[in-house]
Amino acid sequence: KILVQKMPLYEFCLIFCRYALGMEDGTIPDSDITASSAWSDSTEAKHGRLSTGEGDGAWCPAGPVFPSGSEYLQVDLRKLHFLSLVGTQGRHADGLGREFARSYRLHYSRDGRHWITWKDRWGQEVVSGNENTYDVVLKDLGPPIIARMVRFYPLADRVMSVCLRVELYGCVWKDGLKAYTAPVGHVMDLSDTPVYLNDSIYDGSKEAGVIFGGLGQLCDGVLGGNDFMESKELRVWPGYDYVGWNRETLGQPTVDIEFHFEKTRVFHTMQVHSNHRHTQHVRVFNEVVCEFKASLLSPWAEPALSLQVPLSDLHDPSSRTISLPLGGRPAQILRCRFSFSDHWLLISEISFYSKFPAVTLRAGLPMAKDDSSNTAILIGCLVGIILLLLAVIAVILWRQYWKKLLGKAQGSLSSDELRVHLSVPSDNVVINNTNTHTYSSRYQRIHTFPDDRDREGEYQEPSTILRPRGQPHYGEASGVGGSVPHYAEADIISLQGVSGNNTYAVPALSATPTDCPLLPELPRERLIFKEKLGEGQFGEVHLCEIENPQDLANLEFPFNVRKGRPLLVAVKILRPDASKNARNDFLKEVKILSRLKDPNIIRLLGVCVSSDPLCMVTEYMESGDLNQYLSHRVLLDKTGPSHNTPTISYPALISMASQIASGMKFLSSLNFVHRDLATRNCLVGGERGEGEDRGGERQIKIADFGMSRNLYAGDYYRIQGRAVLPIRWMAWESAFGVTLWEMLSVCQEQPYSHMTDEQVIDNAGEFFRDQGRQVYLSRPAVCPQGLYELMLSCWNRDCKLRPSFAYIHSFLTEDAMNMV
Repeated sequence: KILVQKMPLYEFCLIFCRYALGMEDGTIPDSDITASSAWSDSTEAKHGRLSTGEGDGAWCPAGPVFPSGSEYLQVDLRKLHFLSLVGTQGRHADGLGREFARSYRLHYSRDGRHWITWKDRWGQEVVSGNENTYDVVLKDLGPPIIARMVRFYPLADRVMSVCLRVELYGCVWKDGLKAYTAPVGHVMDLSDTPVYLNDSIYDGSKEAGVIFGGLGQLCDGVLGGNDFMESKELRVWPGYDYVGWNRETLGQPTVDIEFHFEKTRVFHTMQVHSNHRHTQHVRVFNEVVCEFKASLLSPWAEPALSLQVPLSDLHDPSSRTISLPLGGRPAQILRCRFSFSDHWLLISEISFYSKFPAVTLRAGLPMAKDDSSNTAILIGCLVGIILLLLAVIAVILWRQYWKKLLGKAQGSLSSDELRVHLSVPSDNVVINNTNTHTYSSRYQRIHTFPDDRDREGEYQEPSTILRPRGQPHYGEASGVGGSVPHYAEADIISLQGVSGNNTYAVPALSATPTDCPLLPELPRERLIFKEKLGEGQFGEVHLCEIENPQDLANLEFPFNVRKGRPLLVAVKILRPDASKNARNDFLKEVKILSRLKDPNIIRLLGVCVSSDPLCMVTEYMESGDLNQYLSHRVLLDKTGPSHNTPTISYPALISMASQIASGMKFLSSLNFVHRDLATRNCLVGGERGEGEDRGGERQIKIADFGMSRNLYAGDYYRIQGRAVLPIRWMAWESAFGVTLWEMLSVCQEQPYSHMTDEQVIDNAGEFFRDQGRQVYLSRPAVCPQGLYELMLSCWNRDCKLRPSFAYIHSFLTEDAMNMV
């Protein structure tokens, strides 16, 4: 609400125009992805899609890449877009490919003919790329790019083979400004300090003291401050935020700026942000005269529009935005002459507004349509606003209902008042993506970490956290503690987990280092790295071992560990440079998880909070997650095993489901909501009954970090490139019923596998409307009718008619076991 009311629309768009444009999800067709060359058909340009593994896993040029970088991968967006981020990734190819680009250049074009080399605000062309084959590295484009086509040129410091996968992030820039023409900015000598007031990021041409054919600082979204000597950017020169002109140097009384748009529009308002440091002979212009031209070949329309600039306080040195009415004049080209009031005129931004919607020079803002399309735009926007308001009202009512309901519930956290926040997981930043690798149940793939280095503007989380076997102890590792900035650091939910989400809707408990539960502080050097399980917005999840755990007398063992056998643990690690809010949430999560002590819930064993990075150590089950465990098995029938494939029996499946229900019954008794229950989030331990080859079941415990694993990225739906949701497991398809369906299907397919994500969402709408058109998950072949009816009751439209976990657990332990 504050953003909408207080933030100018162009700034709002600049900040939030960061959506994936379609390399990964296929919105960009193969025909619009081309390249200079390719190794083979299996490494063509169309395979250069981020986080996908088609063909041989990436685009790879035909030959080795030289430092000059002549090979490129090109993406045609078909229309002008505002680009705020780019993402790159190497070729993993199920662990076989080892090629990636350590750096690259970006070229872009607005017309497909003239190509521009992207440079950052300090004039650097080379972009730091990947350090391994699987991590996704996002580069924040400052300044942003306005383009239709983009080329990635992989680079190398020596002759070597590289492969590349990419994604572009931004939004359509409709009917926007193509270019502006202006005099070259001047240098101000101030107390022997040169103040450079040139348009340093202008991407057009310069000739005879005029810049033309491009865009630059007058549309970069940065508003200059009161003191033009100071800048909002780090390590730039004084005056960077402004383009400035001196009247004597220019040799005329006005600064003439010409604006070229893609098509004719009706101009209503122009806003100019100008400096007014009058003590240094810098003042706002006192008059502006604007001329309008319908097209490039048309004459300038008569009469010109002359506007006086009344200023209420000429002695106030504050910079200011001046709004000037343009009277609804139609034009494609606009020329404005700004009159000097003193020796200097300094401008940081110029924007234009039409009647509806806003027209602006600033990147990322949807521009005005022609008058003929205003009605359609108006209707669409009104419908969008109404739907948004309805959604906000529904969320508010839903939250108030649950707060009221849960406020009456008596949990076992006697010292704290439970307040459950129903919310959604947040977006991941650096993605540990190895396509669709199938790991062995023992997780024996050993990796060493790449060096972690500070990078400006990149979003790659620290990897050098724990020591592999034979490597130095944790305290000796290099590269820990680098100040890599967060991506979308502002929290959008009540509690963010280390892996990018916290899958429990948790009580709002305060936590400080001294307020944390008395859990044992574990020596970091005892944690031996085996595998990175996943990554998220605020940290990483690692699979580790603790050798000779019996030596740690204060370690909270959830079960007996045979002497001489290492203890397998999962370690959640908070990034050392995490925000204060993220650190507080980490400590809250520790406090919550320390109280979850149930035989079927993964247990928190200890913490490392005496120094950064903060870590929490939880149980990990030896056979991995339930989805992978079951998908490698077949159902044991009455004739017994007829092949060498591992089997699972119906009673074993029901016993495992009963354990999950038992764990959920415990959580529900505390008024906890697990927001991501699925087989991928249940871990499998040692045998409890019959031998595995005879269909025996195993111990099951519910975990909370499945979302951070790239293996299950396809189970989540990304909303406009931001939040991710497990839509195939969500209410109304209540998660336990779907999890039970997965188990009885032996995890051989994804729920609603015949539907696209969009069709699943449409089907959820049919559940909501409850008019008999909804599609239910079909009854698995092994599932008795009585058990299927339990599933159907989990998906009842009326939540009051859905069974409690106490009932589900009782049914599975007493009735379902006897069903055939």
